[in-house]
Amino acid sequence: MAFDSEEKKSDFESWAEAMTYEEEKELKRQEKLQQKQERLAEKAAKKAAKNNTAEASDKTGETEGGEAKAEDSKSDETKTETESVNKEASEGDGEKTEEAENSEETSDKTDADEEYNPDYIKVKKKKDPNEVNIVKELLSLIIYIGIVIILCYLIITYVGQRTTVNGRSMENTLHDGDNLWIDKFTYHFKDPERFDIIVFPYEDDVYYIKRVIGLPGETVQILPDGTILINGKRLVESYGKEIILESGTAAEERTLGEDEFFVLGDNRNDSRDSRWADVGDINKEDIIGKAVLRLSPIKQFGKLDK
Repeated sequence: MAFDSEEKKSDFESWAEAMTYEEEKELKRQEKLQQKQERLAEKAAKKAAKNNTAEASDKTGETEGGEAKAEDSKSDETKTETESVNKEASEGDGEKTEEAENSEETSDKTDADEEYNPDYIKVKKKKDPNEVNIVKELLSLIIYIGIVIILCYLIITYVGQRTTVNGRSMENTLHDGDNLWIDKFTYHFKDPERFDIIVFPYEDDVYYIKRVIGLPGETVQILPDGTILINGKRLVESYGKEIILESGTAAEERTLGEDEFFVLGDNRNDSRDSRWADVGDINKEDIIGKAVLRLSPIKQFGKLDK
């Protein structure tokens, strides 16, 4: 590739160094095509010159033949035979040379069929619009699904979730099969209050739902007649389905820790709650959330009152 000045050549070399492997490969292919085109042009010029020389030689031979005198027949015959042999040999060599040239020209033309671009520069291949759209749609779908999963995780972990009551320990407030919405958000900013209905883990994959009766720092005791004492005073409440028959570990007065809550089921005589050692007092960090809404049955849909 020719350059008009050293400055242009320097610019080109700087540009060529920045090319990628594929672009450099394409540039070399363009240079090769240019060289083949130049070689074809030279061969065509040589062939034309050769034809012109042959025509001039034939005309000269005819003129000399007309002016020359005839020699004896034997000499002429010998000369004619010699010329004939030489001409046949020359024609044979000419045909071979011409065949070789034609073969090489055909090969060069085949390579030159590709379009030569003397002003080749770096050009990025354009992607199929349909292919780009499909990729964008897949990426959008993946991002959308990821956002939904993250939102669901955040809601279930920090905001709330649906749960189903299994058992009779909270009758007559809640019934077996009731669907509830548990608020997990509120207790991140405030402590549970007395008479809140809370959910907490009992063991692996088993959760209890009970009502808060005693608060941190308070003393709790259940008398034999079923009376609940908080700090030595009778607790007035109407959530109990019936009079408590068994006081359990609460028969003796006990003081709750700083983050501990005493809980009972509303169905006091059919509930496993803080009166029993396997449940005990509930630590605040173990409380999952507060039951705030009954989702079903539809006829009882609504907020759960304290």
